[in-house]
Amino acid sequence: MATLKIEGLRAAVGGKEILKGIDLTVASGEVHAVMGPNGAGKSTLSAVVMGKPGYEVLAGTVTLDGVDVLGMPTWQRAVAGLHLVLQYPTEVPGVQLDAVLAEAFASRERSTDGLDDLIKAEAGRINFDERFLTRSLNVDLSGGEKKRNETLQLATLAPKIAILDELDSGLDIDALRDCARRVEDMSNDDEQPLGVLAITHYSRLLDELKPDFVHILADGRIVETGGAELAATLESDGYGAFAPATDAADASASALADLF
Repeated sequence: MATLKIEGLRAAVGGKEILKGIDLTVASGEVHAVMGPNGAGKSTLSAVVMGKPGYEVLAGTVTLDGVDVLGMPTWQRAVAGLHLVLQYPTEVPGVQLDAVLAEAFASRERSTDGLDDLIKAEAGRINFDERFLTRSLNVDLSGGEKKRNETLQLATLAPKIAILDELDSGLDIDALRDCARRVEDMSNDDEQPLGVLAITHYSRLLDELKPDFVHILADGRIVETGGAELAATLESDGYGAFAPATDAADASASALADLF
């Protein structure tokens, strides 16, 4: 069993504090949804946990199974068992998917025997066309195809904890169902259940990816935690009842940070 523990996390970008004390624990087999208005700090949270350059950690800790990850470069965090599904997947001309996954397996000292068969099997599970497997990574793929590709990589690498930064962004109904159900299945795996931190704006993702906990993030803080019913409340009532008052400059700075 694995545990991602975030305690008292404060972080800034461009000299502006965005995360103002995040406490959150995600264990194997748990699905945590983080919801909140634009500029709340949701994408900043994923960036800081994964070690994206440009973010300054002001205070707090992030550990995976008791080991500090904030001092690790991003690739070491990935090898340790953290995985980020990007909101905007990167196109990498000239580099094929199977080559990326083979290198990832090598960095984890995992055998690549049978990797091609595993990739094809995962593609079949999420209805990802096999002709894309030999294309340059994400090049000329639609938004939905890119997210299926991200989901395939997640399932093939089988990390301990996955952070989904708006997996549902840009997906049609079929792609959303295929991707969310695959992640849900991974969280329920008997041998190695995946822990999930799912950042989303909309409850439609959570119709397929069943959350154990829903957290509302507003102005850099978690202001409410509940079960799946909290997402339904947000869908009907919006964030107004939960978001603390902020001035326009604070909201604009936080929204800008979430874009990078």
